[in-house]
Amino acid sequence: MTLALEMFALAPAAGKANLSHLQQSLLAGKSRWLYAAAEAGLPTVPTIAITRAAWEGLQDERRTGGDRLRAHWVATLFRLVGRDGRPPQLVVRTSAEHHSTGLMPARIGIPAPASEAESVNPQKPLARAIADAFLSYGSDASLWQGREKSATRAGQIVIVQAVAEGRMAQFFTRDGVTGALGPVGVKGVRAPEGAARFVRPLDAAAGQVLCCTVAVGSTGLTFISARPGPSTPGADLEAAVDRVSGKVWTEAEAVARTDPSRLSLLLHPRLRSAGERAPIATGLGVSPGAASGVIVFTSDDAARIKARGRHCILVVTETGPAEIQGMKAATGILTARGGMTSHAAVIARIIGRPCVAGVRSLDVDVAEMTCRIGERTFRAGDRITIDGSDGSVYPDALPLTQPHIGGAIGKLLGWSDASRRIDVRANAETLEAVSTALSFGAQGIGLARSEHMLLSEERLVALRRLILSEDENDRKAALNGLVDYQTGDYSGIFSAMRGKPVCVRLFDPPLHEFLPRSEEDIDAIASSLGLAPRALRQRLERIEEVNPMLGHRGVRLAITFPEILEMQMQALFAGVREASRQQDEPVILEVMVPFVSTVSEVRFIREKVFALLRAADIPHSAREKFQFGTMIELPRAALRAGEIAQAVDFFSFGTNDLTQTTYGISRDDAPAFLAAYQRTGLYELDPFVSLDERGVGELISLAIERGKRANPNLKIGICGEHAGDPASLRFFAGLAVDYVSCSPYRVPVARLTLAQQPHS
Repeated sequence: MTLALEMFALAPAAGKANLSHLQQSLLAGKSRWLYAAAEAGLPTVPTIAITRAAWEGLQDERRTGGDRLRAHWVATLFRLVGRDGRPPQLVVRTSAEHHSTGLMPARIGIPAPASEAESVNPQKPLARAIADAFLSYGSDASLWQGREKSATRAGQIVIVQAVAEGRMAQFFTRDGVTGALGPVGVKGVRAPEGAARFVRPLDAAAGQVLCCTVAVGSTGLTFISARPGPSTPGADLEAAVDRVSGKVWTEAEAVARTDPSRLSLLLHPRLRSAGERAPIATGLGVSPGAASGVIVFTSDDAARIKARGRHCILVVTETGPAEIQGMKAATGILTARGGMTSHAAVIARIIGRPCVAGVRSLDVDVAEMTCRIGERTFRAGDRITIDGSDGSVYPDALPLTQPHIGGAIGKLLGWSDASRRIDVRANAETLEAVSTALSFGAQGIGLARSEHMLLSEERLVALRRLILSEDENDRKAALNGLVDYQTGDYSGIFSAMRGKPVCVRLFDPPLHEFLPRSEEDIDAIASSLGLAPRALRQRLERIEEVNPMLGHRGVRLAITFPEILEMQMQALFAGVREASRQQDEPVILEVMVPFVSTVSEVRFIREKVFALLRAADIPHSAREKFQFGTMIELPRAALRAGEIAQAVDFFSFGTNDLTQTTYGISRDDAPAFLAAYQRTGLYELDPFVSLDERGVGELISLAIERGKRANPNLKIGICGEHAGDPASLRFFAGLAVDYVSCSPYRVPVARLTLAQQPHS
């Protein structure tokens, strides 16, 4: 009778439990830890367990008049009876794999059933408590999803215990801040005498910090129960390394049992404690970490504040290329608009600044130098605190903890690299970002956005002259200036990477992002071009697009402005030459063209690029390693991947734009309604945060399959923001992907997540 095996003793009053493999697979949470304590020979309160399937079997039998299961249940209950033969008072507890606030608290002091029939009658105390415990698991499917029987609905487990004698006491198995092995007292009360012998066996069984409850009696301590205790990400890492040192875990087990999503919290300042302070507004936490500082509304003010050695928060409606320098100068960024893949979010993650975006209750009045956040009005110079991890905004400056990374994270990531088959690169185009990426273990640059190198004031002036001037000599002068600027940038990046691959994306954004918007800027540009402001405005109106994100951008720019393509390639090859003179390692340059939809576009650009390559004076080693590829970020490109693959060396999937164009949703405007979609259950997840596996994921899978079939040597990369999301990375690991590329601060997350995936 199978169900009879699903009611058994974990810690009998006499003898040993001797559970079968099936019964051990049923254990979850408290039941697993109680069994481990009993097996280790620790004094443990008599405890039995029953699954939902067995309990429902007992109830079916009660209704039909049977008694075979009931006889086994009664025999199991008797294993709680001690040598004196007196049935004890009982305690009923839930025992879920993951704690939920809806689970029933322990029911204590339940009288033992007076008869066999009473032991299964929900009108009586014991059976009623067991029924209520199972009922408290509710309809939250997350509580019973998984491979083990304990993670299924039928395998949900409830434990019944004898009431322990003595006073109750608690202790933690480890320090939740340092990760050091305990026992550690709870709420300032010292751990009870004798708790040390319980710590190591329970820590080994749980693999996490436990808050243990014991009874302190005349003969010592008796283990009653435990629940997960709070711990910092740093404590979890130190504990994992300690378990490996103590041979409790193998290195592979430490990698497998560490939560990658918590790693990023170690790499940024965090709130020490918000305490009783309630946030005055919340938005989207789009770049992790916390920051405090005075409010500034312009990039110039951010630069001035930084020059004085003070911290500031750049508060704007939304950011664009003109705000890049201000974002770098600011300690944190707060915007009223935008989502996870907005300009502010992407740049903040690249430069490592905390950012809260999409704060709908934020209203900025730049003219008055004020802003309204929630119900409060703030002026320039007032202090606020933002938390880019959860999207909270607080008044005043709250205390922060600075990141402290010891040897534990390095060891864990080193172990993860031993089992990882997919490379991890970084999205970076500044020496600062490249240095950060390398320090976090990046194996290359998977996305260098070439236009981001032109956003300083003097470079932006030259780029605007190139775009707006109708005088050939003027455009040529601007072009030469931009080549000089970018040559130094590329040379520095190639030298820093020391033979690691660098993938540079050709110009992608629509031209309007680089053009002047304010009257002051228009007047200044008009003067530099020798034009009347009115004439320049007319020219800007001609360039303006109704839907620029689906307009004159990406490959279309390279085709219609060949001088921009030529400028980029000249700068790249000059950077290769300069870096090659300074190092022995070959420069590995990869160039990719964005936003393609047809193979004819790819072939057109390939011909131009290779013509420039043939004419370029670069070392043979760099020429041999040069590769040409394309971003797949439009559905048509994914569907025609077989054609495109024959014209390129690699694909790199730009999942931000591919999600945007597949859904027909503007990623910048999506936060206004996606939250409502999630609340109503129309969308389970924000597709710009975690990849839509069934839609966008299917396009990626199809494109890889068709591309590889047409070109078996095709290299596959992922360079959208999904490459730093653990859930999305698990999906990519099941495809024929060679590398992923994410923001520098997400590199450790990607390294660990990919190491946890089975090899296909």
